[in-house]
Amino acid sequence: MKLVAAALLVSACVGLGFAQSQAPPAKGPSVAETVKQIEHDWVDAAIAGNADKVSEILADDWIGVGYDGTKETKQKHLADMKTGTAKLASFEFGPMDVKVLGSVAVVQGSNTEKSTTSDGKDSSGKFAWMDVFVKRDGKWVIVRSQSTESTVRE
Repeated sequence: MKLVAAALLVSACVGLGFAQSQAPPAKGPSVAETVKQIEHDWVDAAIAGNADKVSEILADDWIGVGYDGTKETKQKHLADMKTGTAKLASFEFGPMDVKVLGSVAVVQGSNTEKSTTSDGKDSSGKFAWMDVFVKRDGKWVIVRSQSTESTVRE
């Protein structure tokens, strides 16, 4: 009986030692944290006029629908940034909500901004918006965006 008890005790100790030697996998930011950071990166790049950074954030097949209902491709968006015809002067985020559905993440948010359109018109105001992200080749990119003038109460 003592031999069986000793064997069980040794087995338990070896098992505990093995379990402790296995380091837990490193945990990075959540998908929600990642896509929220990308939203901030997009705004920072837009204010700085950094079209190269915006190009990394937007998928090649990105389409945005503006608050006035106009559609815009990635190519047009970047061209307007490069020429300086559309300008984002300031941007203040409201709350953001993220819904993750596997390799798709949908971000709903709001903001207050000072901006001008590609034809030089003032487009400043409060907006509610939604961006759709897809994970492609291990990287989250925005494939669709839509904004509207905000009547949403936060």
